[in-house]
Amino acid sequence: MNKKLLLAEDDPNLGMLLQDYLQLKGKFDVVLSKDGDEGLRAFTKEQFDLVILDVMMPKKDGFTLGKEIRKMNPEIPIIFATAKGMMEDKAAAFNLGGDDYITKPFRIEELLLRINALLKRVANQDKKEEEPTRFKIGRYNFDFSTQQISSDGSHQKLSTKEAELLRLLCLKQNSVLTREEALLNIWHDDNYFNGRSMDVFLSKIRKYLKDDPSVEIINVHGKGYKLLVS
Repeated sequence: MNKKLLLAEDDPNLGMLLQDYLQLKGKFDVVLSKDGDEGLRAFTKEQFDLVILDVMMPKKDGFTLGKEIRKMNPEIPIIFATAKGMMEDKAAAFNLGGDDYITKPFRIEELLLRINALLKRVANQDKKEEEPTRFKIGRYNFDFSTQQISSDGSHQKLSTKEAELLRLLCLKQNSVLTREEALLNIWHDDNYFNGRSMDVFLSKIRKYLKDDPSVEIINVHGKGYKLLVS
C-alpha cells in the first residue's frame, strides 16, 4: 500500500506539480490542500504517514497548522517549506516539532529524498522498538532502555549515542557491524566528521567494558567493528 502524504501549498501550480511528481516518481498518495484551514480539515478526516507544510499560507499559516497537527499526532513526520534565507523560519520549524525543512525554491528531487529519508527513519524506529533492550555482555548487563551497564553492583550511565552504538554491537554480537550501518542508524549521515565522533564513543565504550577480558570490541579493517564475547 502506498504511503499517504498531506501537502499544504497555496500556490496552485506548484502544488499540482509536486502532487503529480510525488505520486508518479515517489508512488505516494498525495492529498493537496490550498490553505491551512483546508489542510487541517483533511488531516482530521484521513490518516497520513507524512505532512509537508508551506509556511506562508492564507487563513492559517504552516507553523500554526503544524502546531495543531503535532498536538493531534506527536509522531507524524512534518516537513516545513520555508522562505529562502529566513533563519528564524528554520528555527521556528524545529521549535514547533518539525522533523525537517526545505527552503524555496527547491528541486523536487530533493524533496523526494527528504521524504524517503524521514519515512525510513520512522520505519527503523518502529523496528528498533520491537528489538530486545537487555543484553548480557560477559560479566556485564546492559539495559538499553535505561542506558546503563551494570556489573557486581556498580553502574555506568551511558550517553544516548553510546547506548545506541552498544545496542547495535550487541545485536551483531560476534558479527561485523559496518561503519556505514552504524553511522546511518545513529547519525543518519555517514560523513567524515560523524565517523570521527563515532570513534570517540567507541573508545569510551571499550573503557566501560575493559575489566572483563572475555569482552572485546575489535576493528575489522575496511569494514567496521565486531563485539566479541568468549
